[in-house]
Amino acid sequence: MEYSLSNRLVIHIEPKTLLNISRFIVFLGLITGLIYQRTDHIYRTFVALVGLYIPDMAEKYFPNPHSKLRAFLAPIYNKKTMALLGVFIAIHVSLVNVPFTTVDLFHKEWRNADMISHFLGGVAVWAITAEVFFNLSTEGYLKLTRRKLVVYSFLVLFVLSLGWEVVEKLSESEISFIYESFENKIRDTIMNALGGLFALYLVLKRKYPFEVNLNH
Repeated sequence: MEYSLSNRLVIHIEPKTLLNISRFIVFLGLITGLIYQRTDHIYRTFVALVGLYIPDMAEKYFPNPHSKLRAFLAPIYNKKTMALLGVFIAIHVSLVNVPFTTVDLFHKEWRNADMISHFLGGVAVWAITAEVFFNLSTEGYLKLTRRKLVVYSFLVLFVLSLGWEVVEKLSESEISFIYESFENKIRDTIMNALGGLFALYLVLKRKYPFEVNLNH
């Protein structure tokens, strides 16, 4: 059932449609922030909404990036990759503030909601990282096998996960309702890794959001 559902929601929906749905959900979050005058959520959803329109702006105003930048920018031009990122962003901002309510599942009402964000964040970050490594290899800047690409992508995911947890820990002194135990930090890192593993499955088995045609 879970396998079938993930296929329907991620693979069988057109990437552009999925991205537009994500934008709409974030827009509802922006309206919610304005209604309840939540400055933090207004800022969060505005930045997210602008970010989700970057692929369209890049395609329109910057259709042929410089060859030295092409590998790094490749995920932005891949609608499937951006669709995965859009799903993560839309769900994350909705957990932080459920549309048309003042409910904050992420930090207050249901503290375990961050597991969802970390899993989806792991999916998006690993996919983007792996796609960059793949394009660096196909462009001739790196000589990677499929195994090395997977290992390097997970190393980057782990470093970014660790860095994010450090930033969260440092922010606890500034935001009173944000406190996470060491066990919670470990759990977040595991969820990031599980998200990365799911993205690995999508890439290798479903060829989504791209296909890795490298030697083993």
